[in-house]
Amino acid sequence: MDDDIPYLLLTPGPLTTSRTVRQAMLRDYSTWDVDYNTLVNEVRNRLVRLATSRDGYTSVLMQGSGTFAVEATIGSVIPPDGKLLVVDNGAYGARMAQIAARLGIPCAKVASSETEPPNLPRIAQTLQQDTGITHVAMVHCETTTGMLNAAAEVGQIVADAGRIYILDAMSSFGGVMTSMEHVHAQYLISSANKCVQGVPGFGFVIAAQAELERCEGYARSLSLDLYDQWHEMESKGGKWRYTSPTHVVRAFAQALDELDAEGGVAARAARYAENQRLLVEGMQRIGFRTLLPREQQSTIITSFLSPSDARFDFAEFYDRLKARRYVIYPGKVTAADTFRIGTIGHVFPTDIEELVQAVGDVATAMEVEFD
Repeated sequence: MDDDIPYLLLTPGPLTTSRTVRQAMLRDYSTWDVDYNTLVNEVRNRLVRLATSRDGYTSVLMQGSGTFAVEATIGSVIPPDGKLLVVDNGAYGARMAQIAARLGIPCAKVASSETEPPNLPRIAQTLQQDTGITHVAMVHCETTTGMLNAAAEVGQIVADAGRIYILDAMSSFGGVMTSMEHVHAQYLISSANKCVQGVPGFGFVIAAQAELERCEGYARSLSLDLYDQWHEMESKGGKWRYTSPTHVVRAFAQALDELDAEGGVAARAARYAENQRLLVEGMQRIGFRTLLPREQQSTIITSFLSPSDARFDFAEFYDRLKARRYVIYPGKVTAADTFRIGTIGHVFPTDIEELVQAVGDVATAMEVEFD
């Protein structure tokens, strides 16, 4: 861990970044500058290459958090007479349905509990029975629990049914080996401050260009019009419609360089997998149990059950770990008392080993007993 990092952020993003990514933001850019707009287009092209080896895809950057990019996509690509099916097994799937409702887009759901994977037969049956559904949306890594959903299997069902597939790959893109063609997605959404290891400020959408070109005039929002944003970038050499996060884009370009230097997504995915393995095995040695079975866990973030011992207080646990430079995440599951620890970002196996030692020390100091 860099000595100038006060805390190691063990979260699903924002996350710990490298010193060189942060230093990239020390240079100011004008949004009209040709060098800056050229950089934007380079970033767009590199994102497409990360997502697919095939022609016919494009990308567009959108100001704001990842949710802004999700809302821009849902609000811009579904036609006025379209209907969305949301595959929902966590807070972020539920958020997509909430977005559709707020925008007045007809929406159906195939819902599972937060600890259950998507129900593939029900998805297929729903698409067969409801011919009004035009688009299907799902979260790849549902960080509510840390579950990695079956993106390719759902994508195949959607493709077989002749519908359009929107994959929220917010917390998986750049950290899980996949591709647009493997998951059968027409739209893939992520954010600068996730597995590419940039800083917060924009999200991005990688899209089948022919599908995106059909969406002119569909948007329910001015500032979140995905088609217009893409058209501006395409026709004006990388220019954004409204003021862009110039420093964040420069940091993201540096983060892409560092992803390449690490060995690409395969190498980064391997590091994250080793981080998560060491975390789970170490926490289990102490006495903590995971919420999900091993086969459902992603390498992005892991939910642990809080001990039943009344002496375990999460707020105290959090503060004690923070005092040792480790920042973890509270739980988000409605039916269980949990907390979460992320294993992505500029975090390495030695960091995880030191974290596990700190957790053990804190649990001992709190005199926590395990079942």
